[in-house]
Amino acid sequence: MSAHLNAPQREAIRYLDGPCLVLAGAGSGKTRVITQKIAHLVETCDFSPSNIAAITFTNKAAKEMQERVGGLLGGGKAKGLTVCTFHALGVRMVRQEAKHCGLKPQFSILDAADANQIIADLVADADRAYARSLQWVISGWKNAMIPPEEAVKLANDDVSAAAAKVYGEYERTLRAYQAVDFDDLIGLPVRLLEENDEVRERWQNRLRYLLIDEYQDTNRAQYRLLRQLSGVRGAFTAVGDDDQAIYAWRGADVENLNLLQTDYPRLKVIKLEQNYRSSARILGAANTLIANNEKLFEKKLWSDHGPGEPIRVVASRDPEAEAQLVAMRIQAHRFEFKTKFSDYAILYRGNHQARLFEKQLRNNKIPYVISGGQSFFDKAEIRDLISYLRVMVNGDDDLAFIRAITTPRRGVGAGTIEALGRYAGQRHVSLFEAAFEEGAAHHLNTRQLESVQEFGQFINKLTHRAERESAAQVLEALLHEINYEGWLLGSFDTREAETKWSNVRDFVEWLGSKGEKDGKNLLELTQTIALISMLDKNDEEFDGVQLATLHASKGLEFKHVFLIGVEEGLLPHQSALDEGNLAEERRLMYVGITRAQRSLTVTWCERRKAGPDVRVCEASRFIGEMGEGVAVAKKNDAPVSQDEGRERLANLRALLGSKP
Repeated sequence: MSAHLNAPQREAIRYLDGPCLVLAGAGSGKTRVITQKIAHLVETCDFSPSNIAAITFTNKAAKEMQERVGGLLGGGKAKGLTVCTFHALGVRMVRQEAKHCGLKPQFSILDAADANQIIADLVADADRAYARSLQWVISGWKNAMIPPEEAVKLANDDVSAAAAKVYGEYERTLRAYQAVDFDDLIGLPVRLLEENDEVRERWQNRLRYLLIDEYQDTNRAQYRLLRQLSGVRGAFTAVGDDDQAIYAWRGADVENLNLLQTDYPRLKVIKLEQNYRSSARILGAANTLIANNEKLFEKKLWSDHGPGEPIRVVASRDPEAEAQLVAMRIQAHRFEFKTKFSDYAILYRGNHQARLFEKQLRNNKIPYVISGGQSFFDKAEIRDLISYLRVMVNGDDDLAFIRAITTPRRGVGAGTIEALGRYAGQRHVSLFEAAFEEGAAHHLNTRQLESVQEFGQFINKLTHRAERESAAQVLEALLHEINYEGWLLGSFDTREAETKWSNVRDFVEWLGSKGEKDGKNLLELTQTIALISMLDKNDEEFDGVQLATLHASKGLEFKHVFLIGVEEGLLPHQSALDEGNLAEERRLMYVGITRAQRSLTVTWCERRKAGPDVRVCEASRFIGEMGEGVAVAKKNDAPVSQDEGRERLANLRALLGSKP
């Protein structure tokens, strides 16, 4: 083990005398430290894998970690180890302690779109953006563990006052649906552990050592969960980097790093400063930039990869010229150095910047993959199918019931749902349950009642099959019975219908094979679908240029990075400047710089359209803050054809630097 580790990494792995904070700079081998520490706990310290939990922020990171630990320990020795996201751990805890939470074990997990729907209904306002802003405020309160009665006192503007008004009702609606939202998956376990000694003791004995990845991204509720699980012993290692704290806007609290020192006076802090990713020039620019922020902990990244290519800064006339320049550079660089398309990344502050780059890459026949955009699970056709699965798992889930019974339409309209809803409200039962009560016949006409009961019987039959047959078989039966393909073809133009059907096929095949691999039936799979943000197949190796927002790029690395639109008002973003969040924007720039291994090109535009007007832009202050080792190239805005590009390759060599 020791041969491939540096001294601070070895120290971080072996330290077990109390709580430990590993400050892991970008590219400093933090995943290696976590995985090797797990192996050390099992092989040297006789910990059972079932008593260890490694908590990550993404399913992808959890999967990678699980595979690496499996490889280190070998022979199935990692069996029983918990490697999952905070939310997946929360699901496990709430499911096992459901009765203490006032839930049945088969509760529904609602995603942001479901929560948005409930809030829109409660405020009787069809404006989804308004409902989203209320939902955002409520989510912030829940992450900070602030209950509805306290929120009312904290509301200090129109939006927060409106949010405080619906917060309590929103919580009651969730419980009536036997449902939880993402924030509850952390909040409910925290409350349970803080208020119930027996439950707290049970979980502390079960999880005897915790390792937390990306600790700087934790919110207050997640920190309280860590405190309760690790107990007075503080048996944990938190791994994080205050310079990469870029998620304050979604509740992450970098103050949690300070809290560790306050709450655990014996905290051991170990710094990992050797970077295994980038050249010295790239690290120099990153260090010089981030030194402009006030630091919680001083650290300076270094690398023995040699100086590397100069960092290029290029001004373009406008965004079209910028996109053209980047596509041409990728084409020429790849032609010269025989690299793969997947060696290149184009990173930007906002999703809207990707459109022109996609267009230019397509024009140049350059394959690309985009991340940080719409999740596969947000597509309407996938949500349609999931609504059937959710109502099979949990008959109290009225949201899923309404979507499933009306998609495809089966003679059930708004009038039927309204009548059934009124009756269910009087009886304080779910729509599903109400449909089969004797009294329903007094509120619905015969045809309405037949349609609703027929749907209920269909769901019951499928549920019965789902307990006995494979997930794949039940999914195929569901699609066949509701004739979903026929409905798509009848509702959309042929091309759109075929795309949607292809997505459905992908989803069904993926879920079927996941069921087989994990040994789970459809009902068991359904409960965790809400936690999966992307299909596993998206992780497969694809030789394409990666387009990603800076937020989505964290944790990734690329040989050659183009950091685009680095202008005042865009990076740093104007809204962040208005709110005094310059330090976080600087960390975002730092994350972008440290994704690059061998070359970094920073581009900005001199003009940009703002509605009907064209505004003059200025280079971001962050470019100046990158220090001396930055080569500012002349403005490059002349459109160049592919043939001309090849003719000018000799000249480009000077711009692109020597072969890596």
